[in-house]
Amino acid sequence: MERILTVNNSTKISKHKKTALYVLVIYIIMHLSGILLAKPFHKLVMSTTGLPSEQAAPLTQGWYIALSFAIALILSLILTSRDKAFWDIYKGKKETIPLSIMWGIIGFFLVFFGQMIGAAIEMAIFGIQGGSQNTADIVAIAKGAPIAILAIVVFGPILEEFVFRRVIFGSLVQTTNFWIAGIVSAIFFALIHMDFSHILLYTICGLIFAFLYHKTKRIWTSIIAHVMLNGFVTLVQLYAEPLQKFLQELEKMQ
Repeated sequence: MERILTVNNSTKISKHKKTALYVLVIYIIMHLSGILLAKPFHKLVMSTTGLPSEQAAPLTQGWYIALSFAIALILSLILTSRDKAFWDIYKGKKETIPLSIMWGIIGFFLVFFGQMIGAAIEMAIFGIQGGSQNTADIVAIAKGAPIAILAIVVFGPILEEFVFRRVIFGSLVQTTNFWIAGIVSAIFFALIHMDFSHILLYTICGLIFAFLYHKTKRIWTSIIAHVMLNGFVTLVQLYAEPLQKFLQELEKMQ
């Protein structure tokens, strides 16, 4: 009987590892797919819209980001849904759903203030100015093709939580501890954003997201915080000019 249980446990662990590997591979393929598919997709957009190359570029980028993230997320959801125990990496009872949601909202503010502290450290020690080129580039794409907002605010955060919190952090925390798993996964999370001048900011974000997952044992907690953060940043960036004009008008009225 004990041997049967051991074999069953080994089978479950092996299945979890395969699911985690498949999700990671899907994510990597999604990021590399543009090397082969970007140009053909750009030509398709040009022929469909009748726009010249320069005007079609934002549409190409926006739609490609939205579609590639959506496909990768759907495939990941299918894989994880077939492995019922994939999310059960922690022993003990999970946090209640209301408290998990509350921690997700709290997490948004934790990440927001964590970024402020990180920005202050970058400025004081390294002389790095605020503002992320990665964020600016993504928002520029969203302005040209609003469909990209879905990838930025919804598809991207969910997929990244699957990969960096469950696959990387979740795999490491089972054999190490929170700090090793959290820091390693946070560094990988920072590196994938390709904004090396602000790697500290992204690392702080990744570590806080890992804490939220670890705290509640529910991936949706870190997803809520991540979606809220991306949504807030995108909203502020998209409406920066109208907001600035509005504030200037308020100052004049005073």
